[in-house]
Amino acid sequence: MGVERAVAELGVLIYPGAQMAAVHGLTDLFGVANRIAAEHQAAQLPLLRVSHWQVEGDQVPERVYDTHPGPAGALVAVLIPPSIGGFSERQAPQELIRWIRQQHANGATLGGVCVGSILLAESGLLDGRSATTHWTSAKAFAERYPAIKLKADTPIVDDGDLITTAGLMAWSELGLRLVNRLLGPSIATGTARFLVVEHSDSASECGSNFSPILNHGDASILKVQHWLQSTGATDVSLAAMAERAGLEERTFLRRFRAATGLKPTEYCQHLRVGKAREMLEFTNGTIDHIAWTVGYQDPSAFRATFKKITGLTPSDYRGRFGVSATAAVAR
Repeated sequence: MGVERAVAELGVLIYPGAQMAAVHGLTDLFGVANRIAAEHQAAQLPLLRVSHWQVEGDQVPERVYDTHPGPAGALVAVLIPPSIGGFSERQAPQELIRWIRQQHANGATLGGVCVGSILLAESGLLDGRSATTHWTSAKAFAERYPAIKLKADTPIVDDGDLITTAGLMAWSELGLRLVNRLLGPSIATGTARFLVVEHSDSASECGSNFSPILNHGDASILKVQHWLQSTGATDVSLAAMAERAGLEERTFLRRFRAATGLKPTEYCQHLRVGKAREMLEFTNGTIDHIAWTVGYQDPSAFRATFKKITGLTPSDYRGRFGVSATAAVAR
């Protein structure tokens, strides 16, 4: 008797003015990923289930489509597509905002494409965090949401539980990032090759960008994870994490590892290196400055940890995947 495959459900939001090409494109992308995973006979990988959630007025989003109808479960991710006609905060009803916040509280990763990031901004979840959006709305975005660290020149900001992208067609990279997380880099690369779309080489060559497990169901540990993501884990201690979780330290250690698969120190290292990878790819800051920014007082310790996780030194990583290297290849 075969083992029943796990299911990972990804919800795609359909709001008034949403780009339907992105809605259906994401659905097809995940379908291709499922087929490639099946061809690899990777029964241990989850089946990607895609559902569409329609927004009508000030009502809670309603499921209107499901690629694999079955019992309702928690969403692994919620994807907010772009809008060709533009989008403003006036189109963000409170019931929708509450629903988005609830999905995040339940452990879903949230992804906003282009101006779809406005909905994430309206939810308040991006406050104190880094994000990007389409260049045409960058000025208004920065003025309305001063608590968000806007990186308008960065095409994608992958902050673990919150992902934002800047381009109208960036839904494909967002989808591939999630395939990478859920099915692995080889399936993501195969999906990109089949669809003939670009995909970041850094994820496949140096291990996936840090993708924390969020849908484990332990609310106390999830609370700490969200806190670590928001602070960058730059100055934290075991005692502070245990206090945030409301648990005794030994209990916290046991539950944290059971939920995330990592010790708290390892988790923080992966989170910091993930942020450093982004800075090495998209900024020209010195490596010592990047080390300090992500929480390392000792640059040599940062270099050692970075190489242990990615297999490359920070300078080699920048030379291979930095924007200047990419531009040189393009020329």
